[in-house]
Amino acid sequence: MELTPVKFGPAIAAFIATMLFWVVISPPDGVDINAWRLLGIFIGTIVAIIGKALPIGGAAMIGILLVGVSQVTAPGNPSKSMSDALSGYSNALIWLIGISFFISRAFIKTGLGARVAYHFVKVLGKRTLGISYGLSFAEMCLSPVMPSNTARGGGVLYPINRSISEAMGSTPDEEHRRKMGAFLTLVAYQINVITCAMFITATAPNPLITAAIKDVAQIDISWGQWALAAIVPGIAAILVIPYIIYLLYPPTIKHTPDASGFASKKLNELGAIKKEEWIVVGVFFLLLFIWAGGSKILSDHPWFQIDATAGAFIGLAVLLFSGVLTWDDLLKEKGAWDTVTWFSSLVMMATFLNKLGITAWFSSSIRDSIVTWGWGWPAASAFLIAVYLYLHYFFASNTAHISALYASFFAVGVGLGAPPLMFGLFLGFVSSLCASLTHYGTGSAPVLFGAGYVSMGEWWKYGFITSVMNLLVWGGACAVWWKILGYY
Repeated sequence: MELTPVKFGPAIAAFIATMLFWVVISPPDGVDINAWRLLGIFIGTIVAIIGKALPIGGAAMIGILLVGVSQVTAPGNPSKSMSDALSGYSNALIWLIGISFFISRAFIKTGLGARVAYHFVKVLGKRTLGISYGLSFAEMCLSPVMPSNTARGGGVLYPINRSISEAMGSTPDEEHRRKMGAFLTLVAYQINVITCAMFITATAPNPLITAAIKDVAQIDISWGQWALAAIVPGIAAILVIPYIIYLLYPPTIKHTPDASGFASKKLNELGAIKKEEWIVVGVFFLLLFIWAGGSKILSDHPWFQIDATAGAFIGLAVLLFSGVLTWDDLLKEKGAWDTVTWFSSLVMMATFLNKLGITAWFSSSIRDSIVTWGWGWPAASAFLIAVYLYLHYFFASNTAHISALYASFFAVGVGLGAPPLMFGLFLGFVSSLCASLTHYGTGSAPVLFGAGYVSMGEWWKYGFITSVMNLLVWGGACAVWWKILGYY
């Protein structure tokens, strides 16, 4: 059996971070000592995650242990403290993401995900730019039910991207990489980041955002509300970003008449669409119908008021009863169980930090500093968004970034007068878009960067350019689209 060793440097750093808040640093005036100690546990957990002292699930489990044993949430009541430490497992949105992982396995197992991508390439594959758009729209179509952007970008679309590039003579070596593969790799990653922002279920950390919005502003964000707010700016970014990269980092092969034939050959190898694939298609549209609130249109009866997580369970039940998925498939989906584990820990700690007043204290401190500059909420919000985005240079995980910063930045913006719904959603979108910057920004980055088509300097250069373009495209599109929706 292979053991996973502890990385003692990050582990010691996490211990020191925790102890600073427990022993060395006194809490500020008005901050409860137990709230301060919980902040130490939280920061220690984040340090352990960033430093990869343990796998993220292991670090999160230790966080749960420390909260329960230290009794920071319920001093003198060990039973209540342990119940509090495990309370994150009752969060419905966490299970929505976990179940979506299982459902995404059906797309991979049946080959439906690859079939969708090859169909887009077949239609749009006459030019290299067309291939990039075909793969981009395939990514968008898969993203609502594939919360692992690593599985989506690295497991489903990357092999197709690589196969097409090599079929056109573009290999990772210096002489041939710029023919097509480098361009398609950059586009694939940036689109993967964009689709993460478009749906709550498109990447695992998004429920942390909705939980923070509810805790700070008492606003419930539904799946449909998020998707409606993001769909126009998301599609605008999908249309603009590949073209910008094409202009700045053009492939040397621009016409690809053979790509459509290659995709057709792959579709022929897949054969006629199978019964299992039709079932997955049916489940896909059923879930979109439920998550978008379609069931409520049919009737006001309580049976038709289906919660988003209940809808995910319905879809999973169909896949299990039909035999498309087996219980063994679910047990082997480590990403789902891992996500439920670490999500529960981080959501639990973030919730109690808010209840015990840490979030309010931190946000008021930052807010008071910005107020002295004399800025109104629009300028202050733009400043907060820019700082929040570019701090991602210091993070190798969207989860760690969101867990450490989102609630505080959101609370500061709201405290300065920013409309909670608008600011919360846009900061939530930026929580995904920030991953565009580096070759370690999110889980799919190492897979695509590791292919060897794009140098590190190129990745960082065009990552920064794309981050600026995303802010402009999403900002402009949201301003117009949200005006039409009546958000302001």
